[in-house]
Amino acid sequence: MSKYQDLAKSLRNAIESGEYETGSRLPTTPELCSIYGVSNTTVKKALDELEDLGLIARRRGSGIYVKSIASLRKSHRDNVSTSGQMSGLTAEYAETDTVITSEVHEFCIEHPTPEVADALDLRVEEFVYRICRTRLVDGKPKNVEYTYMPINLVPGLLEEHLHGSIYRYLEEDLGFKISSAHRVLRAVMPSDEECAWLRIGPDQPLFEVHQVAYLDDGTPFEYSTTHHAGDYKFYVVSTH
Repeated sequence: MSKYQDLAKSLRNAIESGEYETGSRLPTTPELCSIYGVSNTTVKKALDELEDLGLIARRRGSGIYVKSIASLRKSHRDNVSTSGQMSGLTAEYAETDTVITSEVHEFCIEHPTPEVADALDLRVEEFVYRICRTRLVDGKPKNVEYTYMPINLVPGLLEEHLHGSIYRYLEEDLGFKISSAHRVLRAVMPSDEECAWLRIGPDQPLFEVHQVAYLDDGTPFEYSTTHHAGDYKFYVVSTH
């Protein structure tokens, strides 16, 4: 893990434990450099990460303040109920007669890249599942998922789980409580493989959702990129 991620984790723990209370002002950048023995650049990158997670807010000319954890958690719950993303595609259609299936293109075990390792709080010497699958709704391709999960955190994942709901396996079999995610959204053009899997032309843009998902104790369990085709609806709830 890089220095700024170590610092971001330490500050996040301090915020969630109440060491830095809701509404309080964080130490200045020079003070944080002195307290944690790190550089100005490390502090800036750590604070940028905490701001992306919605834990802090910058006030021009005043400083950096801790946001309400209760409000943040509520926004995550609202995001789950609105978007269906944290409950998964299967749960999104649970109250209907819709049939959700998967075509598994790849399922293997490998060492994570540095980027994946950083996101999942792993060492590159550890192992992750690498999963690629197309999700279908009533036989119509809906999206393509590229997913990484730590083996030491998610034991016993089998290909049969990939044809159903992975989140259901995590919650019902492993007893996990899925809480939140940090997402980056953008439009991308499809690859040749995605055109075949999604049955679309090469000029049809896809809606990309890149996310790191967390359990309720803050542990990252999923690093994924999903490419959505067609009329997929996605709602984002912003907190300030």
